[in-house]
Amino acid sequence: MKANELVKKALEIGTLIPAFNIPHIPMVEPIVEAIKDNNSVAMIQVARVEWLNFQSKSLEDVAKEYHKYKKPGYTFLHLDHIPVIDESNQHVDYMTYIKSACDVGYESVMIDGSRLNLEGNIAVTREVADYVHSFDIACEAELGAVMGHENEPISLSYEEIFEKRIGFTDVDEAEKFAAESHCDWLSVAVGSIHGAVAESLRDQKKPEGKIDLEYLQKLFEVTQIPLVLHGGSGIPKSYIQKAVKTGIAKMNIATELRQAYEFSLRDDNNLSKAQDRVYEVCSKIIKEDLEIADNYDLLIKVN
Repeated sequence: MKANELVKKALEIGTLIPAFNIPHIPMVEPIVEAIKDNNSVAMIQVARVEWLNFQSKSLEDVAKEYHKYKKPGYTFLHLDHIPVIDESNQHVDYMTYIKSACDVGYESVMIDGSRLNLEGNIAVTREVADYVHSFDIACEAELGAVMGHENEPISLSYEEIFEKRIGFTDVDEAEKFAAESHCDWLSVAVGSIHGAVAESLRDQKKPEGKIDLEYLQKLFEVTQIPLVLHGGSGIPKSYIQKAVKTGIAKMNIATELRQAYEFSLRDDNNLSKAQDRVYEVCSKIIKEDLEIADNYDLLIKVN
């Protein structure tokens, strides 16, 4: 099954594809094992910010590690957040990363043109989508501003951001974007928040996130494509379950696993124990938080 077929199937049957980020290379093996052992289906992914700010080295290094441990049918390799303009407001040579991902076995990619105006974002996304579609690779895009990757602390409280819908994906823009950008899945801003990547904020506990479900429903009605939720760590199960019924088919999870690895390694300086901790936390997310253990049988086995 191709990645695009997988996410569409998840939307159709009402399940969720989690995508686990890899800020540190040794996290790949325990996450893959947790996915397989729980008979679930998920993505392994890495974002540019993670090889710049953490220790995942490069998209090529993550792919090399992934191919050692991958479980066909259970795991898929996704390139997360390749920005056109990055967290420091610098322009990025995004097509170099996209082309490299196609060369080393990524099954889907994400181009992030969310810091551009609408027309610019549509144009860049169409360029990337048309390129990767020629390799039968799926394209994810982003519209709106899921906060948290900024290099400086956010001045407003989470509650203020949520109540004022600051950065939320505009409904009219989403309709136009879905129709013209050629993307397969769309990351939308509806209340979730990324974990901080700034050095001074990485160890802080994320605020408990929420999802504006009524607003999400409007976005799905006008786009009619699988929607993606970034910043999944810390969102209560009740919101996630309702979001899955309202268009969300893929959800990114990073902070919870990253902190499990980093805190364990810091406490014991034992790589094996840190990997065991990642396995434990990933299994808990799959079984208890998302309740998607055994969704392999629904998504893959019956096909």
